[in-house]
Formats: sequence, C-alpha cells, structure tokens
Amino acid sequence: MSFSNLDTLYRKVIMDHYKNPRNKGTVDGNALTVDMNNPTCGDRIQLQLQVKDGIVKDAKFDGEGCSISMSSASMMTQAIKGKPIHEALNMSKMFSDMMLGEDVDTEEADFGDIEALQGVSQFPARIKCATLAWKAMEKGVHDMQ
Repeated sequence: MSFSNLDTLYRKVIMDHYKNPRNKGTVDGNALTVDMNNPTCGDRIQLQLQVKDGIVKDAKFDGEGCSISMSSASMMTQAIKGKPIHEALNMSKMFSDMMLGEDVDTEEADFGDIEALQGVSQFPARIKCATLAWKAMEKGVHDMQ
C-alpha cells in the first residue's frame, strides 16, 4: 500500500473514532475518575476506570477537544479494557515512545486502531493532544496505588 493510501486509511480510522467514539460516557458503579486538560489546545477529558483484581474491567471517557485527542481517548479505552494494569501502563509507555518518533512494534503492543495515530509524531504541537487520555490513565493508576 502506498504512503498516501495508508495516510488516507489512517485519517479515516481517526475520524471514525472521533465521530463514533467508543466508550464515551460514564462507568456504572465505583470508578476512579481523573480530570485532565491540555491548555495549549483546549482539550479536556474526564477518564473513568473501574479496576478489579488488577484488571481494567471498564474504561470510559467524556470531554471535548480536537479529533486527535478524542479519537485517542476512544482507542485507548478500547485497548485497555480487560487488560492487567501493568499491560495498560506498558501500552502507554509504548504509545509515548511512538509519539516521540521511536520505532515501536505495534503488533507486539496489540495497538490495533491506535497505530493510525503514529503520524501525529510528525506534528510536535499535536503530541499532547494524542497523549492526553494516556496521561490521564497513568495518573489514575498511580493515584490508585
């Protein structure tokens, strides 16, 4: 597949998550809630995590912002559900590395749609948009411990 076709596919994946976000809303029952914002862009997110026995049982978000921040939140919540906390944190580290332009084995990371965000690394001002939900998840997990 040529670069422009791949770029177009990635844009479609990002816009699909933006227009049809997965896991948008609030968690039923007890949940850890983390509020974060990106003052540079105006993005804000409220992330809720329900963790039981070290496993992310549910993850939902609400907020508003650019297509990159909201689609990243949608992809992240989808990716970490059902995963042990240590795997979710490892995914976050790998995502951060990818945003910094480092080579990451996206198949090993089980990124799925998240791979569509790798082009963001070429736009330094947008990296904070892409990582906002991930930073909220990390903060939530660290606050829990």
